[in-house]
Amino acid sequence: MNAFRKTLFAVALLLVFAVSEPAARADVLRLTLNDQITPASAEVICAAIQRAEREQAAALILMLNTPGGLDTSMREIVSCIDTARVPVIIYVAPSGARAASAGFVILMAADVAAMAPGTATGAAHPVMSDGRDLEKTMAEKVVNDAAAYVRSHAERRGRDAQAAESTIRESKSFTEREALEKHLIEIIARDDADLLAQLDGRTVTRFDGSKVTLALADQPLTDIDPSLRQKLLMALADPRIAFILFAIGALCVYFEFQHPGAIVPGVVGSVSVVLALYGFHMLPINLTGVLLMGVAIGLFVLEAKVGGFGIIGAGGIAAAVIGALILIDVRTPELRLPLSLVLAVVVPFAVILIFMLKLAMRARHMKVTTGMAGMIGLHGKAQTAIAPEGTVFVRGELWRARSPMSIAAGEAVRVTDINGLTLNVEVEKDDAVVPKKASAVDA
Repeated sequence: MNAFRKTLFAVALLLVFAVSEPAARADVLRLTLNDQITPASAEVICAAIQRAEREQAAALILMLNTPGGLDTSMREIVSCIDTARVPVIIYVAPSGARAASAGFVILMAADVAAMAPGTATGAAHPVMSDGRDLEKTMAEKVVNDAAAYVRSHAERRGRDAQAAESTIRESKSFTEREALEKHLIEIIARDDADLLAQLDGRTVTRFDGSKVTLALADQPLTDIDPSLRQKLLMALADPRIAFILFAIGALCVYFEFQHPGAIVPGVVGSVSVVLALYGFHMLPINLTGVLLMGVAIGLFVLEAKVGGFGIIGAGGIAAAVIGALILIDVRTPELRLPLSLVLAVVVPFAVILIFMLKLAMRARHMKVTTGMAGMIGLHGKAQTAIAPEGTVFVRGELWRARSPMSIAAGEAVRVTDINGLTLNVEVEKDDAVVPKKASAVDA
């Protein structure tokens, strides 16, 4: 009995150690974000925070390099950081990286803000989607709101609120050294090892006011790899990729409509258009840009139909270029479509579409030359008398024929219609083919 109790006690101890060991060796998770701030990147960051909470990680390090992005996505990320149950360290790295605009606000929301040598942050002043400053009244509202938002987070994290606010009101940017001197960040770290060494033993005040002492010196560093779905979303959230997919998809779908049964263009086009629309769905779209793109398509069709000597087509290209440039209504230039890409996509798209439209319209007006319908208008010769039925020799074959008038055997006839397998014929006009047939007989 004593041996049995000892065995149970040993098993219980092993279970305790097995359960407690992961907590004692909690990993430090690391997520690398080298992209604009979009709904897709917000989902990736919030999912990483949730994973860190589930695994009871010692901390989450977000290695950040971003030019900025959407205000709504930035606020979603900040909200996830504020409510995280694990410390979140924002590390602007590697050298040459930046946390500009929305990236700066995310940096201010971190439990610990760190930067690598040769990095920069700031320049968070809001501007309109075309790059101009907002109108005066609207500017005051937007700037005051943004300033209050970043100031509140800086104060809550014990950072210099005035310096943080200057990035909003004065568009100031700071190097890593200037940011440290202005008390906007806490650490300048050369690499991950240096960062973990400086974080070890540091007491962090969380957003809710609680304090946590970090013990990260001997903790393993585990990278978080976004799922395939998240990678796809981040790619589609890039307006350049969505724009190219839409152009390719539209041409493929049109080709499928003109050549039913090709299958591959239809499948590729449909998938491309759906993916592009989903990508645009994640971005703020300017309605004027959409209308201009629609006008451009109409002008391309008109150019192909009436033949405007290129003038109508040039107008369509101009409308498409302007519409594409203002299509994405964002403040960050990196999230807008560049002129070089727009021209590289719109001009070939317009040329190919107009060419395909002209071919389709030309084919529609061409006489049918194949199949049963292609026999209408062909010339032949009556093999027997037709009164009202008989046989004719047309296109190297004998056919039953019918005619409302009597036709003698050997007379030249012309097919006027087809009724099943019976041809409706009439006597061939002398001036239509007799000279041609006479020359053929003479030959």
